[in-house]
Order: sequence, then C-alpha cells, then structure tokens
Amino acid sequence: MQQSKNDVWVGLFVMLGVVALVFLALQSANLLTLNFQSGYRVTARFDNIGGLKPQAAVRSAGVVVGRVESITFDDKIYQARVTLQLQDRYAFPKDSSLKILT
Repeated sequence: MQQSKNDVWVGLFVMLGVVALVFLALQSANLLTLNFQSGYRVTARFDNIGGLKPQAAVRSAGVVVGRVESITFDDKIYQARVTLQLQDRYAFPKDSSLKILT
C-alpha cells in the first residue's frame, strides 16, 4: 500500500514537471500569446528581413499586437513580402512605418 502511494506521488510530480517544461518551452518561443480572434492584415516589403520567421510576435512599444502570418519573396522587385495579422483593438494609422528588430 505504501509503495502504491509513493508511485502516485512520483507520477504527479513527473506530470507537473512535464507541464512546467511545456509551459517554459511555449513561453520562450513566445507562443503563449497566440490570438485566434479576428484581426486585420498588413503587408509590407523589406530588402532584408534578417532572422524574421512566420508566427513571430509583432510588437508595438513592447506589447504584442499581432503575429507574422507569412513571408514570401517577390521575384519582380526582389524584396521580401511580409504579411502581418494584427489584432483589431490596435488601430494603427495608415502612414505608420515598420521596423524589423530581430
């Protein structure tokens, strides 16, 4: 009976550790702020996107306001085309500029 109780406690401790590791992995990959609500798309072109990746967080003043939806190459003008999905609650002016900080 004592061995069975110990097995239960060890199992719970291991499961708690796995949950903590998954949480830390998602937090470090910045995937915990995924927002599946509606939003609007913004497309921008860049000469150099550095290490930018799809699903990267888009931040304004340090606050996550959206995600990078896709990155494609425009072979007519030889630039990277980056599509951003921004949350509706953040309405940026049409003349706003973007900067990649990776």
